[in-house]
Amino acid sequence: MTIFYEVTGDGPAVVLVHAGVCDSRMWARQVEDLRTDHRVITLDRRGYGKTPLEAGAKYADAADVLEVLDELGVETTKVVAASFGAYVALQAASKQPERFSRLVLMSPPADNVMPTDDLRAFGAEEDRLLEAGDVDGATDLNVQAWVGPEADDDARELVRVMQKRAFEVQLAAGDVENEEWEVGGLTAPITLFTGAHEFKFFADCAKHLTEILPNVDHTELPWAGHLPSLERPDEMTTLIRAALTPTD
Repeated sequence: MTIFYEVTGDGPAVVLVHAGVCDSRMWARQVEDLRTDHRVITLDRRGYGKTPLEAGAKYADAADVLEVLDELGVETTKVVAASFGAYVALQAASKQPERFSRLVLMSPPADNVMPTDDLRAFGAEEDRLLEAGDVDGATDLNVQAWVGPEADDDARELVRVMQKRAFEVQLAAGDVENEEWEVGGLTAPITLFTGAHEFKFFADCAKHLTEILPNVDHTELPWAGHLPSLERPDEMTTLIRAALTPTD
């Protein structure tokens, strides 16, 4: 399996891992900024963007991230990641904690946190639409659910395009086995953002992560939904840069 990735800029490495309704295109604004003084690595996880998904595949997203770093000869890196991509980043950093110097995460899910009723209702409606063959309806549902009120039309359309692509690839592949690794044993500083306009589940996950991990700084963004780097890209880029390069 070849994971699609791109590298730009020069300096300390930072890898950007995309959300579950997006692909690496979600990071365009952040790449533009960070490339000025970082070696920026973006990738498409299997079944997203330009990375295919084989029928019946058995894999682990976190292992794929580590293999990309191996291929590039990256010994240590910072991470910026969103949603399920942030969960993948936590798994990879748990497996090789010495390799990850700092994590900036946006709304990761967490193990052992129960889904809230509204999240369950969303999942049931998505399943209904997909089982009925209504991929466009399921795509629209995801845009409505995951993109916050501050996003402009261009951001919403980009999420629609990315999610539609993911559905097409993943539905064609059928059942696959994506192994998830245990999260824990991290010592690197973690800056964690959640949005006030997203499912409460992610605030519950943030609370849980601050309890089980030793060095987590959590901020709720009052304006944000689930994808703040697309909703207010300039403001979020400033917050990401500050978290990557603290002055203290």
